[in-house]
Amino acid sequence: MGQLHKHYLHAPDTNNRIYVCATCQTHLSTHSLIISKQFQGQTGRAFLFDKVVNVAEGPAEDRQMTTGLHTVRDIRCIHCGAVVGWKYEYAYEESQKYKVGKYILEKNLLSDIYDH
Repeated sequence: MGQLHKHYLHAPDTNNRIYVCATCQTHLSTHSLIISKQFQGQTGRAFLFDKVVNVAEGPAEDRQMTTGLHTVRDIRCIHCGAVVGWKYEYAYEESQKYKVGKYILEKNLLSDIYDH
């Protein structure tokens, strides 16, 4: 296996918040990339992000969720291997297709830091 190169993020917005893995502090995304905060994960509140970095995707699987059946992949931190959320691969309901290609990060599995 080759050497991993982690991405380090700079927060471009006035909030300056960077979301990191709660276990190892690896950068995952920024506040400006949040699409919605109105999601529920397996551990509580979750956020829908347009883009995340420093994650590895698991195998695709169908899951029944509160909004219907979706094909998703768990995402893990590339540094410590902790599951931090999932990626939407497919939505069976037309009204849910906006999620495809987007990521859920679970708030209880994250920490946030400020980019100064």
